Amino acid sequence: MSTDTHAARPSKTVSMVWIIIAYIACCGAAALWLYNGPSTGSLLLDSFVADVIATVVIFIFSRVFKNSSFYDAYWSVIPPLFLLYWWDVAGHGNETRYLLISLVVWYWAIRLTWNWAKHWEGLNHEDWRYPIVRDRFPKLAIFSDFFGVHFFPTVQVFLGLLPAYACLTLSQAEPGILDYIATAIGITAVTIQLIADRQLHQFIAYRKPGQIIDQGLWSWSRHPNYFGEISFWASLALFGLAAWPQGWWWQIIGFVAMLVMFVTASIPLMETRSLERRPQYQDIIDRVSVLVPLPPKPKR
Repeated sequence: MSTDTHAARPSKTVSMVWIIIAYIACCGAAALWLYNGPSTGSLLLDSFVADVIATVVIFIFSRVFKNSSFYDAYWSVIPPLFLLYWWDVAGHGNETRYLLISLVVWYWAIRLTWNWAKHWEGLNHEDWRYPIVRDRFPKLAIFSDFFGVHFFPTVQVFLGLLPAYACLTLSQAEPGILDYIATAIGITAVTIQLIADRQLHQFIAYRKPGQIIDQGLWSWSRHPNYFGEISFWASLALFGLAAWPQGWWWQIIGFVAMLVMFVTASIPLMETRSLERRPQYQDIIDRVSVLVPLPPKPKR
């Protein structure tokens, strides 16, 4: 059952305080493992274990407060911290490439975290998709919550960061044209997300009952924010290919996983919900590209 039905939830300010406490705790636990814990002998594996430890801490807060939106910010908060850690501990990569990939990742992380913080309603609200995951198997809700809402996205993002790991720890090659193409794609991708989210929130503020957004970027793509997100992870894959091409097969795993998730799960789920709530959304489906921005077909 969604936590929206629970009474006496804290204000947004109090909620944000608890979020900050949770993320200080999870980052502290991860750092304790990385700097003082027993090493596995592999920097990459140590990093993954720390990622899982941090995820478990957030999961505990989610269960205590009965709200899995504690995990919402994890997607964007953790990646830039890994960049800092990898460069600090084993920064053997080219400094210019490190600055380029850091520019892209920090731009993405700040934009996404700020957008979430600005529009999140507090612990009186939970992402509508989380109860769906838990309610599929009510008797196993705690496992669905951990693996479906917390652990699986952590693994996905970690896989998406493998190219950054290659850039910072495995290669000292000078940046080439592919690095600058990756930078351009990454910056453009995040800017598309920035514009799309701004247009969406402006539309929501002034929309009429039953009205569906088909303006700006949303007139060219039904999910321009998802297109930007996928393109961001593609840019990281390009960075990895530029720095360590011999590892191409494991560096594209994260991007492919992201693409599959959005195309087979996130987009269909959003499309189904939109049609259920607004049957006239079918007209948007008939006219507007589902993901890649393309000129729309004429209105009927």
